[in-house]
Amino acid sequence: MKIYTKTGDSGDTSLLGGKRVSKSNLRIDAYGTVDELNAFLGLLKDQEVNRNRAAFLKTIQDRLFTIGAILATQEDAIHVKKPDLEVSDVLALELEIDQMEESLDPLKNFILPGGHPSVSYAHLARTVCRRAERRVIELHTEVPVEELIIQYLNRLSDYLFVLGRMMAKELKIQETVWAPRN
Repeated sequence: MKIYTKTGDSGDTSLLGGKRVSKSNLRIDAYGTVDELNAFLGLLKDQEVNRNRAAFLKTIQDRLFTIGAILATQEDAIHVKKPDLEVSDVLALELEIDQMEESLDPLKNFILPGGHPSVSYAHLARTVCRRAERRVIELHTEVPVEELIIQYLNRLSDYLFVLGRMMAKELKIQETVWAPRN
């Protein structure tokens, strides 16, 4: 199978189900941003500090592929087989957040991203996740999108924030508290 088909050379692409749409279509932007997020998750998973979390981060990548497949499927496609996102996927993120927060100091201030390249990758992934969430919500104003997708992306951005804090702790990096000018 060749990687290039030349069918998108004029600026359009196919949804799962066969419908052709512009590559600038909001649906394409939404699942493209989820794909971008998935690439950042791969980078995050590859960080040495996350070696014990690699399996869970891979699970998140799998769920992001699921979300991408759901978003890439045209609304009226009834014979397209795609994986499902489940409530248990959101609950798994919540459990991981709760476990990490048990060993972190309570958050009393905003913190600035950074302090170590690995921690910065977590914050980059978090911001891309928030953008993906915004794109999906915007798409939802045009066509119905499963609310579980929005919930998952919202919880994932929370997870990535807490993961960044946990990574900083494990790397013995002092978090930088935001001190606004008065």
